[in-house]
Amino acid sequence: MNYKFFIHQDCSFYPCHDLPEWRSCLFCWCPLYLLDCGGNFAVRNGIKDCSTCTIPHTEEGYEYVLEVVRSRVYER
Repeated sequence: MNYKFFIHQDCSFYPCHDLPEWRSCLFCWCPLYLLDCGGNFAVRNGIKDCSTCTIPHTEEGYEYVLEVVRSRVYER
C-alpha cells in the first residue's frame, strides 16, 4: 500500500487537515480540482475552495480519485 500514500512532514503546510487517524500528502494538489469531484468544496468569487475537503487525504482517497479520473477519461 505504500504507493498509495506518503506523508511529507517537512512541508510548511503539514498537517493541512485535522485528520487524527490517517492522512496522505500524495494528492496535495488534487487531480480532481478541475472536475465535478463530489468532494466538499465551495466556490467563492469564482474560485473553487477545497480547503474543507479531506477525500484525497484519507485512506480511501487513492481509490476514489482514480475511479473518478477513470470514469471521466473513459466515459466517451
